[in-house]
Amino acid sequence: MIRLLLAAITLVALMACAPANAQIPSAANGYERELTRIVQQEWGMNGRVAVHAAQIHQESAWRSNVNSPVGAQGLSQFMPTTSTWIAEIYPDLGRAAPYSPDWAMRAQARYNKWHWQRLSSAVDECQRWAFALSAYNGGLGWVQRDQRLARAAGDNPGVWFGSVEKYTARAGWALRENRHYVRHILLELTPRYTQAGWQGGAPCSSV
Repeated sequence: MIRLLLAAITLVALMACAPANAQIPSAANGYERELTRIVQQEWGMNGRVAVHAAQIHQESAWRSNVNSPVGAQGLSQFMPTTSTWIAEIYPDLGRAAPYSPDWAMRAQARYNKWHWQRLSSAVDECQRWAFALSAYNGGLGWVQRDQRLARAAGDNPGVWFGSVEKYTARAGWALRENRHYVRHILLELTPRYTQAGWQGGAPCSSV
């Protein structure tokens, strides 16, 4: 009995001391250098690599050939129409190639920045990232509608957490998916990648 107890205590101790990357898919390691290069090229040397990595983790778990039940494709899970649109407005990216990891990561960084530039009313970087990720997942138009609803209710339209995230006219399933998407990426996955040494840090240290 004592031996079993000691073994259990040892196992708990080992789990507590496990490396920070224990919950990061091994496939991610093969993309870290390239994603870092892409994000820094698109966003500058202080670009949030860890946020982009956390987003890919959420989207595809680093599987470049995956298809979602609704038709989203590749590492960054773009719908075909979105891939085509991104390729059209950013011709330097080349033809849409969602199953190409390099194209998907570059398009993801560019698409995030496209949203970022249109969400400048956010009160700080954390809230702005929340808005941008919500837009990536559900569309910029929905984010702007949600902001108007928050303003009409007397809440701050520049604050996502505890404010805009409470308001929407979306269907129940879409609301749950979108809010989980933002919170899971920024509050759970990004700190995990930051602790594992991915660059850029976590923009939402406390919410």
